[in-house]
Amino acid sequence: MSAVPPTPQTSSAAARGGGRRSLAAALLLGALGSTVVLIASGQTWRSGTATVAGIGSKTLEADGQAITGVPAALAIVGLAALVAIFAVRRAGRILVSTLLALSGAGAIAASLLGAGDHAALDEQAAKLSGDAAATVSGLTQTGWPYVTAFGGLLILVAGLLALRFGRTWPGMGGRYEREGGPRNRAAARRPADPERPEELWKALDRGEDPTAAPTREG
Repeated sequence: MSAVPPTPQTSSAAARGGGRRSLAAALLLGALGSTVVLIASGQTWRSGTATVAGIGSKTLEADGQAITGVPAALAIVGLAALVAIFAVRRAGRILVSTLLALSGAGAIAASLLGAGDHAALDEQAAKLSGDAAATVSGLTQTGWPYVTAFGGLLILVAGLLALRFGRTWPGMGGRYEREGGPRNRAAARRPADPERPEELWKALDRGEDPTAAPTREG
């Protein structure tokens, strides 16, 4: 027996299902990655000991924001790009998706480069001792720079998903039309589209899996 070729309706349904799953994944990864970067970049990345006359040895600490503010700034850019993806179409969506991916890549690079940077600690030692040439010793490093880099990786993956599948995602254009217009009245009579970004966010807030297939009652 020969296999039954897929019908246009079947292919369209499969495309919508793939678009819905990729959209939900990009939203989750982008939001989660940005949150991880913002939290992890505020934690202690490096610590060391400075010797100060009259005080002796003093432990100094530097968080990610003191070492480099780039990851946190790029996380905010990534969040903005994640929202803006649904406000643009075609070439604009590609550009915004590229910005999202680059934000993740930049956060990764800045986190890894900042992991070994002790300039912020040396600056603290110089201020504390009054000696511009003062440095710290006994340097230790935490795992937070790598947690920050992992958050950047999640943002990068969200951007790559947007570049690959973004053309199949719905837009927000209809939300900016004049209220009471013919298209808005027609949309009000239609049931909510579960594939729209706002409906996916509502499903996530309710603790539902927006990628799961709907069940039939009866």
